Amino acid sequence: MTFIHDDFLLSNDSARRLYHENAAGQPIYDYHCHLPPEDLAYNRTFNNLAEIWLQGDHYKWRAMRANGIDESLITGDADPYEKFLVWAQTVPYTLRNPLYHWTHLELKRYFGIDVLLNADTAKEIWDESAKQLKQMPVSTILDKFNVALICTTDDPADDLTHHAKITSDGIFSDTAVYPAFRPDRLCAIDDRQGFYPYVDRLANQCGIVCNSLDTLLEVIRKRHAHFRDHGCRLSDHGLTHFPAPFFGDMKTLQDSSNLIFERRVEGRAVSHKSRDDFLAFMMLYLGQLDAEYDWTQQLHMGAARNNNPAALRELGPDTGFDSIGDYPQGKGLSWYMGTLSGLGKLPKTILYNLNPADNYLFAAMAGNFQGGTPGKVQHGSGWWFLDQEEAIRWQLNALSNIGLLSRFVGMLTDSRSFMSYPRHEYFRRVLCDMLGSDMTSGRLPNDFQMVGQLVENICFNNAKAYFGMELKGKHA
Repeated sequence: MTFIHDDFLLSNDSARRLYHENAAGQPIYDYHCHLPPEDLAYNRTFNNLAEIWLQGDHYKWRAMRANGIDESLITGDADPYEKFLVWAQTVPYTLRNPLYHWTHLELKRYFGIDVLLNADTAKEIWDESAKQLKQMPVSTILDKFNVALICTTDDPADDLTHHAKITSDGIFSDTAVYPAFRPDRLCAIDDRQGFYPYVDRLANQCGIVCNSLDTLLEVIRKRHAHFRDHGCRLSDHGLTHFPAPFFGDMKTLQDSSNLIFERRVEGRAVSHKSRDDFLAFMMLYLGQLDAEYDWTQQLHMGAARNNNPAALRELGPDTGFDSIGDYPQGKGLSWYMGTLSGLGKLPKTILYNLNPADNYLFAAMAGNFQGGTPGKVQHGSGWWFLDQEEAIRWQLNALSNIGLLSRFVGMLTDSRSFMSYPRHEYFRRVLCDMLGSDMTSGRLPNDFQMVGQLVENICFNNAKAYFGMELKGKHA
């Protein structure tokens, strides 16, 4: 039997039936990823596995560093095959790391390759995949994996020309592609060199001179509208944590934030408390804007970024030197959501925790703000360091025990690579194995119609109903 076989990760008959009959055929609703819109707009064809598999993949970069590979062969300008070869040499050392599963699942699903990747098999796998990739533009990949929807992650300053091209050219007949609004830089008032030049650039796009908080809010509203015009219905925020609760009314917080903004425009320093107050106000404003237009806000919380100063100076951010953070999450998150709820302006919200210690905290917090929309506040799927089998089970168990698994909107790719679609299959196999085990042990009824419908809903139907974005072709 090959390593990746039909019943991979499925440990009982009920799990196998649930997966093959209810999960495997469901479309992919990829509501959060980091795929480059340019690659989608120009229907990119990749030349080799180094291009499609290794560029920008900090999961693999971290593994290669841990294996002692020189940085020039990881993020440097070495020959593409040399980079692939050192990855092939690293793969046998990734046993029990999810990279070992993902690597062979992807080779099987994209290229039909059953051979285990190592230094001896690297050349034949490189040659065979390169031959197939010539016939595998992005559109073919999306069709192959039955991708119904993609939401990229885009800065408010993006003019969205690539998204406009995707729409006007009708590149994908069965896959809807939309931007998502990622306004992190608008909250980073402590970025002394970068904040105001960024705001000024945004304002110039809107034909506005931005010299006050009021004009900044006008700029944000216009950029929000620009994204809405391109089909956007989600925002996304990367936060370590919400600051300690602000004790005062909204007008006091806005007045304080106005003075803080003026201080930054003048080039003056901003204190830690001022930074926290400004972040609190901006997140409240952005949340109300999302609620006004029935968007969903996603809160990705808990990452400790740029831990290696020397690597940051040499390679820049997002190169594999981030980790799980240990931040107090409860009070600030409760204040933020409670304030929006009290204003009647809490949008649909997905809470993603990066520290597994916060699973039950986030699942319980979601339950405090439900109502009106099924599953209005979601405990989001395992993210980043937690998107592997063990942590997927942790998140599913916390959600099941405290909330309604039946309303869960399921997995996302959260990837920069077009090779990552089997991550959805991986999640679905884990989900079905959990549910099938519960059926086998008597913890769930032996009712395949009921449990099978649950599987289908989590894989696709719930997300389709929850986000409400227009689908295309056979998925419409």
